[in-house]
Amino acid sequence: MKEKKKNKTMAKIYKYRGFYLMFLPVFVFAIIFFYAPMLGIRYAFTNYNGIREPAFTRLENFQRMFSMQNFWSAFWNTIQISIIKLLLTTAFAVIVSILLNEIANLLFKKVVQTIIYLPHFMSWVVTASIFSLILSPSSSGLVNTLLVNMGVLDSNNMIYFLGNSKWWRPAYYIINLWKETGWQTVIFMATLAGINTDLYEAAAIDGAGRWGKMWYITFPQLRNTILTVIILNLAKVMNLFESAFVLQNDAVLNVSNVLETYIYYQSFNSGAIPNYGYTTAVGLFKSLVGCVLVLVCNQWSKKVREGRGIV
Repeated sequence: MKEKKKNKTMAKIYKYRGFYLMFLPVFVFAIIFFYAPMLGIRYAFTNYNGIREPAFTRLENFQRMFSMQNFWSAFWNTIQISIIKLLLTTAFAVIVSILLNEIANLLFKKVVQTIIYLPHFMSWVVTASIFSLILSPSSSGLVNTLLVNMGVLDSNNMIYFLGNSKWWRPAYYIINLWKETGWQTVIFMATLAGINTDLYEAAAIDGAGRWGKMWYITFPQLRNTILTVIILNLAKVMNLFESAFVLQNDAVLNVSNVLETYIYYQSFNSGAIPNYGYTTAVGLFKSLVGCVLVLVCNQWSKKVREGRGIV
């Protein structure tokens, strides 16, 4: 019996050998770049500076981590920035998707979609450079110049939005909305395209106007998609680096330093001999929190898909 099953399995593998051959490079890539580096987890329990042999320290790195005020500041910054960014981007993506869906002219609709998608393909380095100029506290800064011309600000007291702890986060959220909202509309536009038009016709017969159709048909149809997008993206809240790194500076580290930038500074810009064991411990903790979020989000997403979701 076992021999028969083995022969059947081998026959299937031979039959679909082309697909396995195409999958092989992806498999090798995953092993080399995703699974092999996991062996470095062992350094989280050592004192290792990259030169001397790692010395086993048990849980000292974790004890040090939990006692560091800077670590907890970066941890809470990560949670707050990521969740607020997720909620804002999702809300704006839903609003933009609904507005796009209401455009009757197909050519104009495609042009608008293309324009709002484009920022997503721009690197964060270029984005940071553009907005550093726009928000610059000088005569070349568009926002400050407009505020001065409107009489809101004095020319001698311009706001350095990216260098002020009070204004950095609002500026960061606005930049993220500009860059990512268009791309996030893709999934919502797909959902809107699948709504049965008979529902709108029936609503029109019942006397519903445009806002009534949106409130009683469009929003309910989007609800599960919105919940699914939020839940699945919650698993990524710990992976925040590039956008924060290119926009932050020493003046705003108290509100902009997140776990991944904290790891970077501790590893390469601490001013002392780095302890890669400590930064590995921080990275391991971040991964464990992310793993827990993935598991929780997976359970929530199942409930949403089964119609027993969160209201």
